[in-house]
Amino acid sequence: MKMSELYAIGERVEIGSHTFAPEGIVHFASRFDPQIFHIDAEAAKHSLFGGLCASGWHSCSMWMRSFVDYWKSETARLIAEGKTPPNLGPSPGFKNLQWLRPVFAGDTITYGVAILGSRPLASRPGWTLYTLACDGVNQHGAPALRFESTVLAFE
Repeated sequence: MKMSELYAIGERVEIGSHTFAPEGIVHFASRFDPQIFHIDAEAAKHSLFGGLCASGWHSCSMWMRSFVDYWKSETARLIAEGKTPPNLGPSPGFKNLQWLRPVFAGDTITYGVAILGSRPLASRPGWTLYTLACDGVNQHGAPALRFESTVLAFE
């Protein structure tokens, strides 16, 4: 089964959501992005953001977590229906990453993905490269992040 048999080109599918608790923001940032507005709630009030906010890398990491969980669930669903799910492999990369607004402590980001297109790989018969639009919107429906990714699928 191909991804394009499951999802229409351009159809956005919600893949999960995550609420960014202050403790999680500080924990992630302390390890990977220790800027003051990510690790100190009081100091963050006096920063350009005006409050504790998640690292953009944290918001992207949660997109990936949501995608992996979603795909695991989709795979199980398809198998239960007697279908052979697409075999997704790694992503060769992404581009056009945009952090469109801060993700503040307490914000819930709902993540989505849509297939933009696909092409078979001439050098690898049976392999397809899918281009995906990936995003996250906050609880008010405002875009928080967006990027374009690719993923390999094997038949």
